[in-house]
Amino acid sequence: MATNAAPERTELKRAIGPRLLVLFVVGDILGTGVYALTGKVAGKVGGALWLPFLIGFIVALLTAVSYVELVTKYPRAAGAALYTQRAFRVPFLTFMVAFAVMCSGLTSASAAARAIGGDYLAEFVTLPSVVVGIVFIVAVSLLNYRGVSESVKTNILFTLIELTGLLVIIVIGVIAVASGEGEPARLTQIRDDQAGGMLLAMLGSTALAFFAFVGFEDSVNMAEETKDPSRNFPRAIFLGVAITSAVYILVAITSSLLVDYRVLEKSSGPLLEVVKAGGLAFPPQLFAAIAMFAVANSALINMMMASRLVYGLANERVVPRGLAWVDPRRRTPVIGIIFTTVLAVGLISTGEIAGLGDTTAFLLLCVFTVVNISVLVLRRDEVGHRHFRAPTVLPVLGAVLSLTLASPLTGRPADVYIRAGVLLAIGVVLWLINWFFLRRTPGAPADRTETPA
Repeated sequence: MATNAAPERTELKRAIGPRLLVLFVVGDILGTGVYALTGKVAGKVGGALWLPFLIGFIVALLTAVSYVELVTKYPRAAGAALYTQRAFRVPFLTFMVAFAVMCSGLTSASAAARAIGGDYLAEFVTLPSVVVGIVFIVAVSLLNYRGVSESVKTNILFTLIELTGLLVIIVIGVIAVASGEGEPARLTQIRDDQAGGMLLAMLGSTALAFFAFVGFEDSVNMAEETKDPSRNFPRAIFLGVAITSAVYILVAITSSLLVDYRVLEKSSGPLLEVVKAGGLAFPPQLFAAIAMFAVANSALINMMMASRLVYGLANERVVPRGLAWVDPRRRTPVIGIIFTTVLAVGLISTGEIAGLGDTTAFLLLCVFTVVNISVLVLRRDEVGHRHFRAPTVLPVLGAVLSLTLASPLTGRPADVYIRAGVLLAIGVVLWLINWFFLRRTPGAPADRTETPA
C-alpha cells in the first residue's frame, strides 16, 4: 500500500572487502561444473577436452567485461534485471530476465545438490540422491539465513578446499608428463563420428562446458554488500575468471592425458577416475570428500545469489515488496531465502545433474546476450561517478557468441529447451499475477517503467 512517507528499511551490511570478493568470485565459479560435468563435456568433444574450456573462457571473459562496466556504473543489487530495465524500460522483459537469472541459480544449486549424492558420495555410502539433495539444500539455506559474513567466510573455506582438489589433479598431470605416462595424442582428437561432425562436437561441448564458468555474474548481486564496489569489482571479476580458467584448462589436459573420454563420460565423478589412474598415491576417498565440498560450495553461492536477486527485484517493485523484507537481527533477506529454497526443493525432486547443468548454461547464455546488448544501449546514460568502460567490440562479440551457444546449432537435447520453457512459462504466470494485484492496489506502480537511480 502506498503511503505519504516511505517506511524506513533495513539496509544490507557492507561486509565484503577486495580480497574477500576475489575469493568469492573464484569460489562462485569453481565447483559442480568441473567436478561433475567434465566427463559429459569429454563425451561430446573427445580427447581435446581442454578446447571447449578455452573457448568457454573467451565467452565468459567477454561477458565479464560487460558486467564490470555495468556494476561499476550501477553498483546495486538486482544485476542483469537492473541493467535490462535501465536499457529497455520494458517491465515484462525486466521480469523475464530476472526470473531467468534466478532460475539459473536455482538449477545450478539443484544440480550441485543432486551431485552430492553421486559417485563421490558412493565412495563412502550409498543413499538416495534426491533425499540427500533436499536435506543438503535446506542446510545451505539455514547458513544463508545466518548472515552474509558467515556465508562468505564459509565460501572461502570451501573454495580453498576445492582448489586443493583441483591442484591435486594438476600435480598428477605434471607427474604423468614427467614420467612419460598418459596419451598426449588424445589432446588433439575431436570427435567427428556424430551427426554434424567436428563443428557440432565443438559447439555442443563448449555450450556444456560453459556451465563450469557460470558464477562470476552472480557476484554483482552482492554490490550492496561490498565495500567500494566501483573500485573493487573490476579486479575481482577479471582475476576470478582468469584464475579459474587456467585451473580448468590444466585439469582438462590432465584428464585427457590419463583417462579415455569414454570412461570419463560414464562417470558422475570424472575427476575421481583421474585420481585412480594417476601415479600419485592420493587416497580416492579423500579426493571424493574434497569434491563434495566443492559441489557444496556451488550450491551455497547460488542459493545466496538467488535470494539476493529476489531481494533486489522486490526493492525495484518487479516482484511484491514483501519479498525484500530483511531480518533486522541477522540483516539477511529471510523471505527471499525461504522462497528460493522451496523452488530448489522442487527442482531437486524432478531433475538430474546433466540436464539441470545444461539448463543453467542455456538460461544464462540468453541472459548474457541481453546484458551485452544493454551495455551498448546504456552508453547514452551518463552517471556522476567514474566507472569502467569496455571497448565497444567486446560486448558485440559477447552477444554474438552467447546467442550462438544458446541456439540449437549446439545440438543441445530437446529436454533442456522444454525445461527452460516450462520455467519461463511459470515466470509469465507470476508476472500476470503480480501485475493483476498491482493494478488493484491504490497508488501502486502498476506499469512501472522507471528504475530508481
